[in-house]
Amino acid sequence: MTFTKTLLGASALTLLAAPALAAMSVTATTNLNVRSGPGPQYPVTTIIGVDQSAVLDGCIDNSKWCQVEVGGVAGWAYSEYLVADYSGERTVVYQNQATIGVPVITYDNPDGVVAAGPVAGTISAGTVVGDVIEPAPTTRTYIEANPVDQVYLDGEVVVGGTLPPDVDLYEVPEGQYRYVYINGQEVLVTPDTRQIVYVYR
Repeated sequence: MTFTKTLLGASALTLLAAPALAAMSVTATTNLNVRSGPGPQYPVTTIIGVDQSAVLDGCIDNSKWCQVEVGGVAGWAYSEYLVADYSGERTVVYQNQATIGVPVITYDNPDGVVAAGPVAGTISAGTVVGDVIEPAPTTRTYIEANPVDQVYLDGEVVVGGTLPPDVDLYEVPEGQYRYVYINGQEVLVTPDTRQIVYVYR
């Protein structure tokens, strides 16, 4: 990931990134965070819903972070969960940026945002196994009353993602899941597979 002084804000990125190219439409394969900057340390500003469309402005070279626009809000999304139509096929953006002609953009950090903590590993991408759960309200109440240390991981917090083995998980009394704070969000995890089954928003 490269951070340069070429831009003054997110809105300038579109102008720099090959203005001759038409805007590219992409779709999220899961409920996907849109953050204020290209990284897990930046706050979430909105989400792209599963199968919802967004406009892709471009991606940082050698990075999975791309600038998108959804519902009038510009921000950054993790391209492992973005697909574009290419020759009639749904094509994952991060695997095929050059093939589908995604503009390469750079990011200037105008506000001097620094990562809020060290990155401790990577969230492995995965698919949802089983039914989508709906936790009891008492689970959220317990989590909020018993905060634990924040952990930052490369990747994005999505249902189906898998946490690395060195991330501590915390019990919910009389509950089958564990909880942890990842990249600014509370998540529930299956303890045996370490797979995220619910993201609190």
